[in-house]
Amino acid sequence: MGSKPAYLKGESAESTSEAASLNGRISVAPGDALMAEGISIFFPAFNDEGSIVGLVGDALAVLPTLADDYEVIVVNDGSTDRTAAVLEELMRTEPRLRLVQHESNRGYGAALRTGFKSATKELVFYTDGDGQYDVRELTRLRPLLVKGVDVVNGYKIQRSDLWRRKALGAAYNKLAHLLFSLPIRDIDCDFRLMRRCAVEGLELVSSSGSICVEMVHKMHRAGCVFVEVPVHHYPRAHGQSQFFTLRRVGRTALDLLSLWMKAGAPSRLLRPGSARHS
Repeated sequence: MGSKPAYLKGESAESTSEAASLNGRISVAPGDALMAEGISIFFPAFNDEGSIVGLVGDALAVLPTLADDYEVIVVNDGSTDRTAAVLEELMRTEPRLRLVQHESNRGYGAALRTGFKSATKELVFYTDGDGQYDVRELTRLRPLLVKGVDVVNGYKIQRSDLWRRKALGAAYNKLAHLLFSLPIRDIDCDFRLMRRCAVEGLELVSSSGSICVEMVHKMHRAGCVFVEVPVHHYPRAHGQSQFFTLRRVGRTALDLLSLWMKAGAPSRLLRPGSARHS
């Protein structure tokens, strides 16, 4: 990813002070412990030829500072552009890059399930292939994944989308929190680092974007501990969103209701979640 847009280079006073106060409440992993656990990064991608090469490059640049053992995986969810072609070319010179192909578009949830199944390292990080997050901000998350913490989740300092996407995102987030006991503030922030053991025991079934709610909800019910940290969100530079359309949001809302009918209602009996915020 290139340099930050000028209007996003300065963090807000609130986000800076929150980040500065984090070390007073949460232990930070020392350097040796930080490097000892391997990291799998994966990107779900659909028609992301314009952004995916930069994301992979940034991931391969930052990972040696965070782990001695690492890999980068791209789950190509049936792209119809040159996503597969540009990645196959990149793999010729990047032995730590793997490409997993879906022959047809199976949905965001299916891409995440494939990514988790393909990951082989102790820790797993994923973010979207559209480039709206800076993968290099993984350096904010990794030191916080200490003993006793299972998931470090980002939350957007400021959403950089058009008004309609912001409105749909806010409505989706409110509906998810209304139906489920969720321990994080920004369920729509797909910038997550977790222990692989925390997710590999889950039975995830969603194929739409509702998988994020399903995953966080099931992790919370299983006793996982969450920590949150602010991250930047950038305007989409290439392609179009495959999620924030009225049709897809409507489908995901129906999926949420179905999930709630199957497992969500009892979750309201849980005490409120206790993610530790930055």
